[in-house]
Amino acid sequence: MARIKMPAARSTAKEITFEEAFHIFLTDSAARGLAEKTLKTYRTHLRDISHYFDITTPLGKLSRHKMNEMVVAMRESGLATNSISSYVRVTTTFLNWCRREKYCDVEMPKFKPEETVKETYTDEDLLRLLERPSPSCRFSVYRTWVIINFLLNSGCRAATVRSIKNCDVDLEQHQVITRHNKNKKVQVIPLCRQMVTILREYQQIRGGAAEDYLFCNECGEQLTESALRQGIARYNQSRGVSKTGTHLFRHTFARKYLMDCGGNAFTLQKLLGHSTLKMTKHYCNIFDADIAKNFDECSPLAQIKSSRQTIRR
Repeated sequence: MARIKMPAARSTAKEITFEEAFHIFLTDSAARGLAEKTLKTYRTHLRDISHYFDITTPLGKLSRHKMNEMVVAMRESGLATNSISSYVRVTTTFLNWCRREKYCDVEMPKFKPEETVKETYTDEDLLRLLERPSPSCRFSVYRTWVIINFLLNSGCRAATVRSIKNCDVDLEQHQVITRHNKNKKVQVIPLCRQMVTILREYQQIRGGAAEDYLFCNECGEQLTESALRQGIARYNQSRGVSKTGTHLFRHTFARKYLMDCGGNAFTLQKLLGHSTLKMTKHYCNIFDADIAKNFDECSPLAQIKSSRQTIRR
Protein backbone atom coordinates (compact mmCIF):
# COMPACT_ATOMS: atom_id res chain seq x y z
CA MET A 1 0.00 0.00 0.00
CA ALA A 2 1.43 3.35 -1.01
CA ARG A 3 2.20 5.75 1.81
CA ILE A 4 0.18 8.94 1.77
CA LYS A 5 2.47 11.92 2.15
CA MET A 6 0.95 14.51 4.46
CA PRO A 7 1.92 18.13 3.68
CA ALA A 8 3.75 20.10 6.34
CA ALA A 9 1.64 22.78 7.97
CA ARG A 10 3.94 25.58 6.81
CA SER A 11 5.90 23.92 4.04
CA THR A 12 5.38 26.85 1.69
CA ALA A 13 5.79 29.58 4.30
CA LYS A 14 9.09 30.76 2.80
CA GLU A 15 7.72 30.72 -0.75
CA ILE A 16 4.58 32.73 -0.02
CA THR A 17 4.96 36.35 -1.07
CA PHE A 18 4.55 39.48 1.01
CA GLU A 19 1.40 40.31 -0.97
CA GLU A 20 -0.15 36.84 -0.62
CA ALA A 21 0.50 36.77 3.11
CA PHE A 22 -0.95 40.27 3.46
CA HIS A 23 -4.24 39.12 1.90
CA ILE A 24 -4.38 36.23 4.36
CA PHE A 25 -3.70 38.77 7.11
CA LEU A 26 -6.64 40.87 5.84
CA THR A 27 -8.97 37.86 5.95
CA ASP A 28 -7.80 37.02 9.46
CA SER A 29 -8.29 40.64 10.55
CA ALA A 30 -11.84 40.68 9.13
CA ALA A 31 -12.63 37.43 10.94
CA ARG A 32 -11.41 38.98 14.21
CA GLY A 33 -13.90 41.80 13.78
CA LEU A 34 -11.71 44.72 12.76
CA ALA A 35 -13.69 47.68 11.49
CA GLU A 36 -14.20 47.94 7.75
CA LYS A 37 -12.55 51.36 7.81
CA THR A 38 -9.41 49.80 9.32
CA LEU A 39 -9.43 47.03 6.71
CA LYS A 40 -9.80 49.63 3.97
CA THR A 41 -6.77 51.48 5.37
CA TYR A 42 -4.76 48.24 5.34
CA ARG A 43 -5.70 47.54 1.70
CA THR A 44 -4.87 51.10 0.64
CA HIS A 45 -1.54 50.98 2.47
CA LEU A 46 -0.57 47.72 0.74
CA ARG A 47 -1.12 49.42 -2.62
CA ASP A 48 0.86 52.48 -1.56
CA ILE A 49 3.70 50.41 -0.08
CA SER A 50 4.07 48.64 -3.44
CA HIS A 51 5.45 51.91 -4.89
CA TYR A 52 8.48 51.65 -2.60
CA PHE A 53 8.88 47.92 -2.08
CA ASP A 54 8.42 44.82 -4.25
CA ILE A 55 5.45 43.14 -2.58
CA THR A 56 5.98 40.01 -4.71
CA THR A 57 9.09 39.31 -2.62
CA PRO A 58 8.84 35.86 -0.95
CA LEU A 59 8.71 36.09 2.84
CA GLY A 60 11.71 33.75 2.94
CA LYS A 61 13.79 36.49 1.31
CA LEU A 62 12.43 39.27 3.50
CA SER A 63 14.91 40.96 5.83
CA ARG A 64 15.22 43.91 8.15
CA HIS A 65 17.56 45.45 5.58
CA LYS A 66 14.85 45.33 2.89
CA MET A 67 12.40 47.02 5.27
CA ASN A 68 14.97 49.74 5.91
CA GLU A 69 15.38 50.19 2.15
CA MET A 70 11.61 50.67 1.87
CA VAL A 71 11.65 53.45 4.47
CA VAL A 72 14.65 55.11 2.80
CA ALA A 73 12.85 55.00 -0.57
CA MET A 74 9.85 56.70 1.03
CA ARG A 75 12.06 59.40 2.54
CA GLU A 76 13.90 60.03 -0.74
CA SER A 77 10.61 60.37 -2.61
CA GLY A 78 9.67 63.30 -0.36
CA LEU A 79 6.81 61.46 1.33
CA ALA A 80 5.49 63.22 4.42
CA THR A 81 6.85 61.92 7.71
CA ASN A 82 3.36 61.21 9.03
CA SER A 83 2.56 59.14 5.93
CA ILE A 84 5.76 57.12 6.36
CA SER A 85 4.86 56.59 10.01
CA SER A 86 1.44 55.28 9.04
CA TYR A 87 2.90 52.84 6.48
CA VAL A 88 5.49 51.63 8.99
CA ARG A 89 2.82 51.15 11.64
CA VAL A 90 0.67 48.97 9.36
CA THR A 91 3.71 47.00 8.15
CA THR A 92 4.73 46.42 11.76
CA THR A 93 1.27 45.09 12.59
CA PHE A 94 1.44 42.77 9.56
CA LEU A 95 4.94 41.45 10.37
CA ASN A 96 3.96 40.86 14.00
CA TRP A 97 1.07 38.75 12.68
CA CYS A 98 3.48 36.90 10.36
CA ARG A 99 5.66 35.98 13.31
CA ARG A 100 2.71 34.68 15.31
CA GLU A 101 1.60 32.61 12.31
CA LYS A 102 5.15 31.30 11.77
CA TYR A 103 5.42 32.78 8.25
CA CYS A 104 8.60 34.73 8.99
CA ASP A 105 10.49 36.26 11.89
CA VAL A 106 11.42 39.63 10.43
CA GLU A 107 10.84 42.68 12.62
CA MET A 108 10.04 46.11 11.25
CA PRO A 109 12.74 48.67 12.20
CA LYS A 110 11.57 51.40 14.56
CA PHE A 111 10.59 54.70 12.99
CA LYS A 112 10.27 57.85 15.04
CA PRO A 113 7.94 60.36 13.38
CA GLU A 114 8.22 64.09 13.88
CA GLU A 115 5.93 65.49 16.53
CA THR A 116 3.47 67.84 14.87
CA VAL A 117 1.14 70.43 16.34
CA LYS A 118 -2.45 69.44 15.64
CA GLU A 119 -4.38 72.07 13.71
CA THR A 120 -7.48 73.27 15.54
CA TYR A 121 -10.33 75.71 15.08
CA THR A 122 -9.80 79.12 16.65
CA ASP A 123 -12.30 80.59 19.08
CA GLU A 124 -13.29 83.05 16.33
CA ASP A 125 -13.97 80.11 14.00
CA LEU A 126 -16.08 78.42 16.66
CA LEU A 127 -18.15 81.50 17.36
CA ARG A 128 -19.04 81.68 13.67
CA LEU A 129 -19.83 77.97 13.44
CA LEU A 130 -21.91 77.84 16.62
CA GLU A 131 -24.14 80.75 15.68
CA ARG A 132 -27.60 79.28 15.31
CA PRO A 133 -28.82 79.09 11.71
CA SER A 134 -32.04 80.68 10.52
CA PRO A 135 -35.28 78.85 11.50
CA SER A 136 -36.14 78.69 7.79
CA CYS A 137 -32.91 76.88 6.83
CA ARG A 138 -32.87 73.41 5.30
CA PHE A 139 -32.84 70.40 7.62
CA SER A 140 -29.33 69.47 6.45
CA VAL A 141 -27.96 72.85 7.58
CA TYR A 142 -29.71 72.62 10.95
CA ARG A 143 -28.51 69.00 11.41
CA THR A 144 -24.91 70.00 10.64
CA TRP A 145 -25.12 72.80 13.21
CA VAL A 146 -26.30 70.27 15.82
CA ILE A 147 -23.49 67.87 14.85
CA ILE A 148 -20.87 70.61 15.22
CA ASN A 149 -22.22 71.41 18.67
CA PHE A 150 -22.06 67.70 19.52
CA LEU A 151 -18.49 67.35 18.24
CA LEU A 152 -17.38 70.29 20.37
CA ASN A 153 -19.26 68.84 23.35
CA SER A 154 -17.71 65.38 23.06
CA GLY A 155 -14.65 65.33 20.78
CA CYS A 156 -15.79 61.98 19.40
CA ARG A 157 -14.87 60.57 16.00
CA ALA A 158 -16.99 61.10 12.89
CA ALA A 159 -17.70 57.34 12.65
CA THR A 160 -19.12 57.41 16.17
CA VAL A 161 -21.38 60.36 15.34
CA ARG A 162 -22.74 58.53 12.30
CA SER A 163 -23.53 55.38 14.30
CA ILE A 164 -25.54 56.98 17.14
CA LYS A 165 -29.20 55.93 17.22
CA ASN A 166 -32.15 57.71 18.81
CA CYS A 167 -32.28 55.06 21.54
CA ASP A 168 -28.66 55.80 22.50
CA VAL A 169 -29.58 59.29 23.70
CA ASP A 170 -30.56 59.64 27.37
CA LEU A 171 -31.36 63.28 27.96
CA GLU A 172 -32.56 62.64 31.52
CA GLN A 173 -29.13 61.33 32.47
CA HIS A 174 -27.34 63.90 30.27
CA GLN A 175 -25.50 61.25 28.27
CA VAL A 176 -25.22 59.31 25.01
CA ILE A 177 -24.25 55.64 24.97
CA THR A 178 -22.11 54.78 21.93
CA ARG A 179 -21.54 51.17 20.91
CA HIS A 180 -19.67 51.59 17.63
CA ASN A 181 -16.35 53.02 18.72
CA LYS A 182 -12.91 52.38 17.24
CA ASN A 183 -11.87 50.24 20.21
CA LYS A 184 -15.12 48.19 20.05
CA LYS A 185 -16.05 49.22 23.59
CA VAL A 186 -19.22 50.84 24.86
CA GLN A 187 -18.57 54.45 25.79
CA VAL A 188 -20.61 56.97 27.76
CA ILE A 189 -20.52 60.51 26.34
CA PRO A 190 -21.60 63.15 28.88
CA LEU A 191 -23.71 66.05 27.66
CA CYS A 192 -23.54 69.58 29.00
CA ARG A 193 -26.81 71.39 29.70
CA GLN A 194 -26.60 73.38 26.47
CA MET A 195 -26.17 70.18 24.45
CA VAL A 196 -29.15 68.55 26.18
CA THR A 197 -31.33 71.51 25.19
CA ILE A 198 -30.08 71.38 21.59
CA LEU A 199 -30.62 67.62 21.27
CA ARG A 200 -34.08 67.75 22.86
CA GLU A 201 -35.23 70.23 20.21
CA TYR A 202 -33.41 68.34 17.44
CA GLN A 203 -35.06 65.02 18.33
CA GLN A 204 -38.48 66.64 18.20
CA ILE A 205 -37.76 67.88 14.68
CA ARG A 206 -35.93 64.76 13.53
CA GLY A 207 -38.49 62.28 14.91
CA GLY A 208 -38.09 58.66 13.85
CA ALA A 209 -38.12 55.32 15.64
CA ALA A 210 -35.83 54.36 18.51
CA GLU A 211 -33.59 52.27 16.22
CA ASP A 212 -33.25 55.02 13.61
CA TYR A 213 -29.95 56.86 13.33
CA LEU A 214 -29.89 60.16 15.21
CA PHE A 215 -28.06 62.13 12.54
CA CYS A 216 -29.71 61.19 9.26
CA ASN A 217 -30.00 62.55 5.73
CA GLU A 218 -33.17 64.22 4.49
CA CYS A 219 -34.65 60.78 3.71
CA GLY A 220 -34.13 59.60 7.29
CA GLU A 221 -31.25 57.28 6.37
CA GLN A 222 -27.86 57.01 8.07
CA LEU A 223 -25.39 59.67 6.98
CA THR A 224 -22.53 58.33 4.89
CA GLU A 225 -18.97 59.28 5.76
CA SER A 226 -18.79 61.37 2.59
CA ALA A 227 -22.09 63.15 3.28
CA LEU A 228 -20.99 64.10 6.78
CA ARG A 229 -17.62 65.38 5.58
CA GLN A 230 -19.10 67.35 2.69
CA GLY A 231 -21.93 68.71 4.83
CA ILE A 232 -19.48 70.14 7.37
CA ALA A 233 -17.25 71.49 4.59
CA ARG A 234 -20.17 73.36 2.97
CA TYR A 235 -21.42 74.62 6.31
CA ASN A 236 -17.98 75.90 7.38
CA GLN A 237 -17.38 77.63 4.07
CA SER A 238 -20.80 79.29 4.26
CA ARG A 239 -19.75 80.74 7.63
CA GLY A 240 -16.45 82.03 6.27
CA VAL A 241 -14.32 79.38 7.99
CA SER A 242 -11.67 78.03 5.64
CA LYS A 243 -10.83 74.95 7.75
CA THR A 244 -13.25 72.12 7.05
CA GLY A 245 -11.79 69.02 8.69
CA THR A 246 -14.25 66.97 10.73
CA HIS A 247 -11.42 65.53 12.85
CA LEU A 248 -10.27 69.06 13.69
CA PHE A 249 -13.16 69.24 16.14
CA ARG A 250 -11.57 66.34 18.06
CA HIS A 251 -8.25 68.17 18.23
CA THR A 252 -10.05 71.38 19.17
CA PHE A 253 -11.96 69.61 21.95
CA ALA A 254 -8.68 68.26 23.36
CA ARG A 255 -6.96 71.67 23.22
CA LYS A 256 -9.81 73.58 24.85
CA TYR A 257 -10.43 70.86 27.44
CA LEU A 258 -6.80 70.98 28.56
CA MET A 259 -6.01 74.67 28.13
CA ASP A 260 -9.25 76.54 28.68
CA CYS A 261 -11.33 74.19 30.82
CA GLY A 262 -8.68 72.92 33.22
CA GLY A 263 -9.19 69.27 32.30
CA ASN A 264 -6.72 66.50 33.09
CA ALA A 265 -5.15 63.78 30.94
CA PHE A 266 -6.87 60.80 32.58
CA THR A 267 -10.37 62.21 32.11
CA LEU A 268 -9.51 63.30 28.57
CA GLN A 269 -8.43 59.72 27.81
CA LYS A 270 -11.86 58.45 28.85
CA LEU A 271 -13.72 61.19 26.99
CA LEU A 272 -11.82 60.54 23.75
CA GLY A 273 -12.08 56.76 24.11
CA HIS A 274 -8.34 56.13 23.94
CA SER A 275 -7.39 52.62 25.06
CA THR A 276 -4.01 53.89 26.31
CA LEU A 277 -2.56 57.21 27.42
CA LYS A 278 -0.19 57.38 24.43
CA MET A 279 -2.31 59.64 22.20
CA THR A 280 -3.63 61.57 25.18
CA LYS A 281 -0.05 62.30 26.25
CA HIS A 282 0.59 63.63 22.75
CA TYR A 283 -2.26 66.13 23.21
CA CYS A 284 -0.87 67.06 26.63
CA ASN A 285 2.59 67.67 25.16
CA ILE A 286 1.41 70.01 22.42
CA PHE A 287 -1.42 71.67 24.38
CA ASP A 288 0.38 72.07 27.71
CA ALA A 289 -1.71 74.42 29.81
CA ASP A 290 0.45 74.29 32.94
CA ILE A 291 3.63 75.45 31.21
CA ALA A 292 1.93 78.61 29.94
CA LYS A 293 0.00 79.37 33.11
CA ASN A 294 1.22 82.49 34.99
CA PHE A 295 4.29 82.63 32.74
CA ASP A 296 4.59 86.38 33.28
CA GLU A 297 5.63 85.56 36.83
CA CYS A 298 8.19 82.94 35.74
CA SER A 299 9.69 84.35 32.54
CA PRO A 300 13.30 85.57 32.97
CA LEU A 301 12.63 88.31 30.41
CA ALA A 302 9.55 89.53 32.26
CA GLN A 303 11.44 89.39 35.57
CA ILE A 304 14.36 91.48 34.28
CA LYS A 305 12.06 94.03 32.60
CA SER A 306 10.09 94.35 35.82
CA SER A 307 13.29 94.81 37.87
CA ARG A 308 14.54 97.57 35.54
CA GLN A 309 11.25 99.42 35.85
CA THR A 310 11.44 99.15 39.64
CA ILE A 311 15.04 100.50 39.69
CA ARG A 312 14.16 103.45 37.46
CA ARG A 313 11.43 104.46 39.86
